[in-house]
Amino acid sequence: MFVFICFVWGTTWLAMKIGITTVSPGIFAGLRWSIAGTILLSYRALRGQRVLPPAHLVPRLVFISVVLITLNQVIQLYGLKYITAGLAAVISSALTPLALLTFAVIGGQERFSPRQLGAICIGIAGVLMLFGPAAVAGTLDVWEMIGAAGVTVGCLCYTAGSVMTRPMMRNLEPVQLAGLTDLIGGLVLLVSALAVEPGARESMHLHWGWPAFLAWLYLLVPGALMSTTMYFLLVRDWGASRPGTYAFISPVIAVVIGCTLFGEKLDWGEAVGMTLMLGAAGLALRATTTTRGILRITPVASSPGALP
Repeated sequence: MFVFICFVWGTTWLAMKIGITTVSPGIFAGLRWSIAGTILLSYRALRGQRVLPPAHLVPRLVFISVVLITLNQVIQLYGLKYITAGLAAVISSALTPLALLTFAVIGGQERFSPRQLGAICIGIAGVLMLFGPAAVAGTLDVWEMIGAAGVTVGCLCYTAGSVMTRPMMRNLEPVQLAGLTDLIGGLVLLVSALAVEPGARESMHLHWGWPAFLAWLYLLVPGALMSTTMYFLLVRDWGASRPGTYAFISPVIAVVIGCTLFGEKLDWGEAVGMTLMLGAAGLALRATTTTRGILRITPVASSPGALP
């Protein structure tokens, strides 16, 4: 599941960039997440499994859904309109693991370890070597700075929301939680876009063109239905910070695809950056036990029965 997430989420920035060139961001993302949530919950209902959450969890669930899906997507996609997909990947890859670990430690879910910080620092250095020179070449204008800030804020919303989902899994199964957050966050985004977003009503006519439709389908099926459910399973069993190391591996996959399929060149600096990022992910993913034995994290390969 972790490998699948790394591959899919290594290619979603390009799909999002393609989609929002012709479709309003709120509609593009709102339809994606609301439909994904509807499919997941319908699947559970057909199997006779619980769909609705306990009543006392509804306010918290709505709040998490808005942070994790609505705010993350609308802020991030509008930011992506003004910067390249490469620079967006740099920001997300460097910030995601650090933010996940920070929020998890603040929330008391994980304990800080020097090795985790070392892995994150190595990974960030690799990200900067891989994408930094090309992504930040030249002087950023005001709109590019605003776009970069939007991607940053969206990433922080996503990481904070991810950490807040873990305690909810005491009462909700991961697939159920994924479906509920997708549906609630997507509907809030969709309704808000129709109310205030320029071009939203025109986008609802679905005259998008085939590139945007294919990008949307890719984001819906492997990018949302499959990857998000797998991610919640990993957050439940690994904690919030370790699954976040996908951000160090996904850019490497994107570069490898570019070199093999599109003939892109890889210089020595980029090769060093990829090596650092993969090394950081390997260091962070090693099985760890806290000194007092309170928190134990075991790789899936060592415990084949850990995940359903």
